[in-house]
Amino acid sequence: MAELLKQLTEIGGVSGDEGRVRKLISDNISPFVDDVYTDRIGNLIAYKKGKKDGKKIMLCAHMDEIGLIITGIQDDGMLKFRAVGGIDPRILVSKRVLIGKNACPGVLGIKAIHLQEVEERKNAVKVKQMYIDIGAVSREEAGQAVSLGDYAVFDSKYVEFGEDKVKAKALDDRAGCAMLVELIKQEYDYDIYTCFSVQEEVGLRGAEVLGYSINPDIAIVVEGTTCSDVPDVDEHLYTTEMGKGPAITIMDASSYANKELVEMLVKTAQKNDIPFQFKKTVTGGNDAGRIHLAREGVKTAAVSVPCRYIHSPSSVMDLNDYRNTIRLLSTFLKGCEL
Repeated sequence: MAELLKQLTEIGGVSGDEGRVRKLISDNISPFVDDVYTDRIGNLIAYKKGKKDGKKIMLCAHMDEIGLIITGIQDDGMLKFRAVGGIDPRILVSKRVLIGKNACPGVLGIKAIHLQEVEERKNAVKVKQMYIDIGAVSREEAGQAVSLGDYAVFDSKYVEFGEDKVKAKALDDRAGCAMLVELIKQEYDYDIYTCFSVQEEVGLRGAEVLGYSINPDIAIVVEGTTCSDVPDVDEHLYTTEMGKGPAITIMDASSYANKELVEMLVKTAQKNDIPFQFKKTVTGGNDAGRIHLAREGVKTAAVSVPCRYIHSPSSVMDLNDYRNTIRLLSTFLKGCEL
């Protein structure tokens, strides 16, 4: 289980460039499903026939991650870039990245603090002030290694540490992808469409296509979500807490969860002694925001794994939360009546 999570988090797949993630997932799920296909926008869909006829359940996790895209090559060989997805510029300075298909290594830099004016030091660093150094000394040399439009991903390895903790990039949402791979190995009463969406981080784009094309009876979005149980944050502002189980969403900025599904998930957790929590803040959003609006509307809910330092090179997750999310969803899928 952890090996697949390691592989998924270590490969690159910025929004719009999910091909390597898609192939790895497809290779892992093909033996367990009746059909696997890719739609025109790049979503991966795995279909598994259930024991009963007539009802469809859609599971969805997104394959893409936040990252950077190369927008310019300067005369001195430095690269200019823009963020893809929501990135706090303050986390970027000095981070290592891998650029393009050949994984050209680079380092994010900015003018040294010794050269900054007093006023410059008071302000947060902006993306337009930064550059990527790949060791090139001219535009021509840099152009031999990278091209405009190349994607850059954080160079970050999967590490297990502490008590069942893991550090990795892209836990949002490769954790969800890994969980769906585990879930699809099991047998269910209803037809299951396990969907791995593209371009979630830039506008829930793949999910909009999936909701319309699959047209399920219910949909469950599986995510990695914000965990804010850290120093200098008041407890009443915690979004989720690590180690307290999967987080069930009631509402966020993109959707209201279907109340019937939320109640079913809660009862499943309580009946089977599975720890769970509610996601307490209503900011942010996920693929549920587009799926629930498809056609005449889709009953949709979201279940997430708490991740500290989300949208950074070093997100942190509790493997017990990860396992309990799989357990909750598996039990729910086997026991739900549609």
